[in-house]
Amino acid sequence: MSKKMYSEVWDLDVFFKGGSESIELRTHLDEVKKKIDALEKTSTSFEVPTARDASKEIADLIEQIKDSTLNMSQAGAVIGCFLAADTTDKKALILQGEVGSLRARFSTVMLKVQQTLAKVEENTWHDLMESSELKELSFVLNEWREEVELKLSEEEESLITSLSVDGYHGWGSLYDLLVGSIKIRLVVDGKEKELSVGQANNLSSHASADVRKMSFEALEEVWEEKEDFFATALNRIAGFRLAVYEKRGWDSVLKEPLLRNRMSEDTLDAMWGAIGANKGPFVEYLTVKAKMLGTEKMNWYDMDAPVTASTKKMEYQEGAEFILKQFGEFGPELEAFSRKAFEDSWIEAEDRPNKRPGGFCTGMPMSEQSRIFMTYSGSMSNVATLAHELGHAFHSYALRPVHWMNRQYAMGVAETASTFAEMIVADAAVKAAETADEKLALLEDKIQRSVAFFMNIHARFLFETRFYEERKNGIVPATRLNELMSEAQQEAYGDALDTTHPHFWASKLHFYITGVQFYNFPYTFGYLFSLSIYAKALEEGQGFEEKYMALLRDTAVMSVEDLAMKHLGEDITKQEFWAKGVALCVKDVEEFLELTSVKG
Repeated sequence: MSKKMYSEVWDLDVFFKGGSESIELRTHLDEVKKKIDALEKTSTSFEVPTARDASKEIADLIEQIKDSTLNMSQAGAVIGCFLAADTTDKKALILQGEVGSLRARFSTVMLKVQQTLAKVEENTWHDLMESSELKELSFVLNEWREEVELKLSEEEESLITSLSVDGYHGWGSLYDLLVGSIKIRLVVDGKEKELSVGQANNLSSHASADVRKMSFEALEEVWEEKEDFFATALNRIAGFRLAVYEKRGWDSVLKEPLLRNRMSEDTLDAMWGAIGANKGPFVEYLTVKAKMLGTEKMNWYDMDAPVTASTKKMEYQEGAEFILKQFGEFGPELEAFSRKAFEDSWIEAEDRPNKRPGGFCTGMPMSEQSRIFMTYSGSMSNVATLAHELGHAFHSYALRPVHWMNRQYAMGVAETASTFAEMIVADAAVKAAETADEKLALLEDKIQRSVAFFMNIHARFLFETRFYEERKNGIVPATRLNELMSEAQQEAYGDALDTTHPHFWASKLHFYITGVQFYNFPYTFGYLFSLSIYAKALEEGQGFEEKYMALLRDTAVMSVEDLAMKHLGEDITKQEFWAKGVALCVKDVEEFLELTSVKG
């Protein structure tokens, strides 16, 4: 019996036939506009509740908000997929702007509702939160109420939201357009090719040092050529945020990302403190790897270089079956869900021009499906990325029994589910290695992820924190951004680098995503948090899946500190918790160093 062949191109027609020219999509967007029109009228007549019997009216309003949100989010997600798969899709770009305007109107409505609820007297509010209609939503409703107290008046916040469409968010869209237009011509394996940024980035793991260096230098040249454009976009995004924060009286640029991640600054400090105190083994790993590659210190373009000649490649079909096999070892629901994702063409993995770089998972909330985007070229890192994005999708699947309002989890816990899935596959790959060289390569691929979360992400955090401080005093030119990035990388990597990536600030999409502030530290949080969950999974075996899904269902209704205490019995505001996770990663380094010393 032959194995099923999985498509490497996703199916979006199941939502709206005809791509960005879809008549169904046009009709849907017109309906969304009508829904928001109606919601605006409802919110205008919504008055401050004065008694417990207003709970039914609030619940009905929430259902109307839900209906508008799901319809708008479905359209936005599909349009985002069109643009990711083809950055030249001009119609999709126009539609994206239209959805942006609808979101701005929706945000204004939400602000009006939240402002009204914030005016409810304390005793009445307590009674409302105890009502049968609202009790299960009390965590999120209390969050709404508290958030309003931190913001400006309804009129001022509405103005900010309106101006952000063509200002703040417009700069993020400009970045996407600029990167999508970049083409790099390189001779690879004897053939001249025209590559997108994503395809050129994939050459960082090429077996040839010359190809790695050539692709890095070609990309660096492109970033340098357009650095003033990227610097302008980054400065304007930061400037907008800082101006809003100043008006609100917020003195820290971390206030918003910490609120969004339901995390305390004590937790963030404890995490970075534990990492900073335990970087020595990873610096040693980088030094040993550099020497294996023939240099004294690590070059940025050699970071992803294979350490053995027998680095394993997996075709897409083989990679998919490997993931499904390992997921099945963990639990039946994760395996069955992921098989459906492959069989129903939820994944865009084809290696072709005009795709945007990177990978993501996006939800189609009306259909209770997800779509996964990446560019698959056969490396074990690609397999891990695919597992990572499936982990995101499974998180949404686990939340299906939960009320819509209790599904809005933050990025830090989102990265927990994805990294957990990635770990299942990475660990299995190491254990399944058939030769010493293959084991070394797979172990090294696993360590690269620790380096990414402990060093690369830390460099991004250091850069962004310092950039924002300088931006308070005016525009930060490209030359200074290069300096800040190189300094952050040397510090984060413990001076293990010979060459840095000074234009990383221009090349990394995350700095330009306006919907998420400080798109960095949640990755490291998710990685280390998931290590504790993974340790419990190994201890308890297949029966742990049910407990794991229960944890995922709680991710949007409590702080991360409460989540850890409830499900892990751990205080994550202390460095000791995070140090235990780092220690598990150090064991991988120790095994790598032992294998390389034997090999040497």
